[in-house]
Amino acid sequence: MERIKADICVIGAGSAGLSVAAGAAQMGARTVLVEKAVRNGAMGGDCLHTGCVPSKALLAAAGHAQTMRSGDAFGVAAAQPAIDFARVHDHVQGVIASIAPMDSVARFEGLGVTVIQDHARFTGERLLVAGYREIQARRFVIATGSRAAMPPIPGLAETPVYTNETIFDLTECPKHLIVIGGGPIGMEMAQAHRRLGAEVTVIEGASVLGRDDPELAAIVADNLRREGVTLIEEARVLRVSGGAGSVDVAYSCDGRETSVSGSHLLVATGRTPNVEDMGLEEAGVDYTPRGITVDDRLRTTNKKIFAIGDVAGGPQFTHVAGYHAGLVIRNALFRVPARVDHSAIPHVTYTDPELAHVGETEAEARKHHSKISALRWHLAENDRAQADRRTEGAIKIVIDGHARVLGATIVGPHAGELILPWVMAMQQGLKLSAMAGYVVPYPTYSEITKRVAGSYYTSTLFGPRTKALVRFLSWFG
Repeated sequence: MERIKADICVIGAGSAGLSVAAGAAQMGARTVLVEKAVRNGAMGGDCLHTGCVPSKALLAAAGHAQTMRSGDAFGVAAAQPAIDFARVHDHVQGVIASIAPMDSVARFEGLGVTVIQDHARFTGERLLVAGYREIQARRFVIATGSRAAMPPIPGLAETPVYTNETIFDLTECPKHLIVIGGGPIGMEMAQAHRRLGAEVTVIEGASVLGRDDPELAAIVADNLRREGVTLIEEARVLRVSGGAGSVDVAYSCDGRETSVSGSHLLVATGRTPNVEDMGLEEAGVDYTPRGITVDDRLRTTNKKIFAIGDVAGGPQFTHVAGYHAGLVIRNALFRVPARVDHSAIPHVTYTDPELAHVGETEAEARKHHSKISALRWHLAENDRAQADRRTEGAIKIVIDGHARVLGATIVGPHAGELILPWVMAMQQGLKLSAMAGYVVPYPTYSEITKRVAGSYYTSTLFGPRTKALVRFLSWFG
């Protein structure tokens, strides 16, 4: 067996693992990267092949179809788009192919990374076997990600089912897509397929987009309903059955049992970490069904081994994986005790309108703080939104008694871009006065940031004391 010695060995070539490997190699560390699922010479994990990239490409195609339907308000005749779903599929795969070279084996070998395409398994606290190679490294990084979770629904194992890992393989539009799960993935795929011609039903056990502020999440849900998506909330799926092209889902809602029939079934009920068959016990690495146990420096119970990204059991986003990678580089290579802080991690649901959030919701803030305020500003009061006829949206900011930002939620066009100043405000501990003082270009959607911050000071600025001061100063000419 060939033995390789390295400074750092990374297991998993998704977003987290690739970021660590690229950074470590370019900083001069002897770096080994092990990945068993290289596809057509490209790595990249779920994000590239079955997650962020294909889903946004599909949403973009769906958005163009919807634009053709909605021109009347601008004096442009609306038209029903002729959708070639096979070409939509080709578009999605083309986007993946255009990004793949950045995550290719060839590129990383060019950076000096030793790439091993095989299954990795620990045989000791500092030893890993991958194929016919044994790797001994000063530090290991586990970045094996997660996969779609399958809920324990009777009949599910015997019924044809799609997940985010297979839904993008379709070359024909489903006639009726049933989605189990009303979180971000379920809602994005529901709207995309509806706009591309499918009938869509979403079944959710609680409220759709339940992780977000219910007041603003309702705006997204209402828009999907207007577009024809059927949303069934507070429903418990009892069983599923059927075969290719015909599936049935029985569920209970409001104490009654009913069912819905469709052509395709998509399960979008969360993710489960990839921790199986890795020899974690031999390496002294503890884990639970939620993921590998890590401390605030992302070290496992074996301090020479780190775990990052989805497999570490925290927020499951690509940008969190990148953030974790930077912390590991500082900890593993430079011995800097960099600690993780998830308090200002944003997340975005890329429906139309988008829904973006950072920090605490109003309900969470009321549990944790003795005094809070919730400020709102609606897109109907934004001139750019009026010009674009995109006025269904709002911003909601939660602050403490000292006007420090505790959380922010935005629903509307480009919400994922508009959330960034509020991420910075939370990370820097800024007060609303700083946000209200920015000069914002007109007319832009970003004016809502300045408007909602300024609204906190309106009563004081235009109150009796200010008027008395102005009258007093007028006596001096």
